[in-house]
Amino acid sequence: MKFNKIVCVDHTKLNDHAITELQKLSKDEVEVHTDYPESKDEIIERIGDAEAVIVSWHTELNEDIIEACPNLKYIGMACSLYDDESANVAVKFARDKGIAVKGIRDYGDPGVAEFIISELIQLLNGYKKHQWKQMPCELTDLKIGIVGLGVTGQLLADCLIPFGADLYYFSRTRKQQYEHKGVTYLELEELMIKCEVISFHLPKNTELIGEELFNKTGNGKILINTSLGLPFSEKAFQKWMKDGDNFAIFDGDGKKELSSEILEIENMITHGTSAGWSTKTLERLSEKVVQNIRDFVTSA
Repeated sequence: MKFNKIVCVDHTKLNDHAITELQKLSKDEVEVHTDYPESKDEIIERIGDAEAVIVSWHTELNEDIIEACPNLKYIGMACSLYDDESANVAVKFARDKGIAVKGIRDYGDPGVAEFIISELIQLLNGYKKHQWKQMPCELTDLKIGIVGLGVTGQLLADCLIPFGADLYYFSRTRKQQYEHKGVTYLELEELMIKCEVISFHLPKNTELIGEELFNKTGNGKILINTSLGLPFSEKAFQKWMKDGDNFAIFDGDGKKELSSEILEIENMITHGTSAGWSTKTLERLSEKVVQNIRDFVTSA
């Protein structure tokens, strides 16, 4: 089986080998876009009569777009698909119309963990512009809370355990394997109050924390966010940063929804690029996206 046409509807970042492999599954030349469409109409125009599309997390394929593209048989997400609610694709609507939707997972996590360790060590020791406390600090005995103990959270815990950090976590499900490693489960409020460093690893559109909990969290802490979006109230976070001697570390994905006013706060440490984007990340992403569409074709 071959699709009539495959369209990479935005900048999916698939490598050249992946495009070559996609071409083997497409009768027409694979259409590859390297930017992000600016409107719903532009997305629909790009998809046209294609039976298969590949899309990054930057571009939303909502119900209206899917309805306007009746030839679609397959939507491949060049990004994580944790659940329908956090997806940038109207997954249930598409599947109800007989369109397969496949996402990927676990492709950039090692680099994200490396980013967090690197930025945290620099802040603790004052290797760059900022230093957390008057004297440099080690990871040893530092109370670190991990919110979301999925693959990235687990990799971060595994990196921190040898340094002797005092580790805690909150997750929707208990992770007995990590509790046996010495990572202690706490309810979210207790974790926020107890921990000196709090690192968020949550799916998009997950907001857990508002002003009340930020008020209880206290000052002199470090908040890290590499989630796709904000897992907390922006207004409450801004107040917490301005009212206390707190620091925050955001990668390019984590900071996208922050206002320019927040980004100008002195103790905000932000980066323009996504954490964990590397040669290996690109290879894993490309391989997983292609394997998903191959599996669909094979089983069709």
